[in-house]
Amino acid sequence: MAANFYNGKKILVTGHTGFKGSWLTLWLNKMGAKITGASLAPTDELGAFNAMGIANLCIDLRQDINQYEQLKSIVVESKPEIVFHLAAQPLVLESYKTPLETLQTNIIGTANLLEACRNINSIKAIVIITTDKCYENNEWVYGYRETDRLGGKDLYSASKAAAELVVSSYRHSFFRSLNSPAIATVRAGNVIGGGDWAENRIVPDCVRALKNQKAIEIRNPHAVRPWQHVLEPLGGYIRLAEKMVAEKERFSQAWNF
Repeated sequence: MAANFYNGKKILVTGHTGFKGSWLTLWLNKMGAKITGASLAPTDELGAFNAMGIANLCIDLRQDINQYEQLKSIVVESKPEIVFHLAAQPLVLESYKTPLETLQTNIIGTANLLEACRNINSIKAIVIITTDKCYENNEWVYGYRETDRLGGKDLYSASKAAAELVVSSYRHSFFRSLNSPAIATVRAGNVIGGGDWAENRIVPDCVRALKNQKAIEIRNPHAVRPWQHVLEPLGGYIRLAEKMVAEKERFSQAWNF
């Protein structure tokens, strides 16, 4: 990674008030980037956004990605060179409670972002964060490959698989010219780290149980999950965007982290 690549660059981060978005904004700020964040308000007062003072590290905007015209205005005014799209409904169990909202945000919200970026000449790379849950679950013992079949039995997984298809279609339909930005999707999941207090995640749930002197409940004790610290995939996203700017054709695709 070039030491000064991000220094002075204009970056748009959607979902910057979330767990991963907060850590990404902090990291980019440390590298000298000029960041505009567009997101709903943080859902937890104790979360990473407030704990790390992220509002002071960027142009901090409240925006629902389902509101296309307002989102487009932010993209037009901020003139980003690189876009990281993290705004989403990120929880599997929540998709059972709010199925339509999950589909709207994760599919149409992603399309809104791509459409808003479509004719912005300043943009060189767009990184769309999806999930490792976008694959059809075959209960394999080995890791899924980027070319494996997309799918999902729950609405969250289906919404992310659909978002992958939307990105691929936009890439081939509207972003094929030499001057158009590179577009990649990045797939990761089960991240842990400071400032994550989301419901129905195993580490926060364990900490809450211990704090309240209750027994730790494991919802799926026989499930096997890969875990990684939040900085691991974020480091990959950051490096990938740099590579995308340098070699558009090679890096405009889906990537597992």
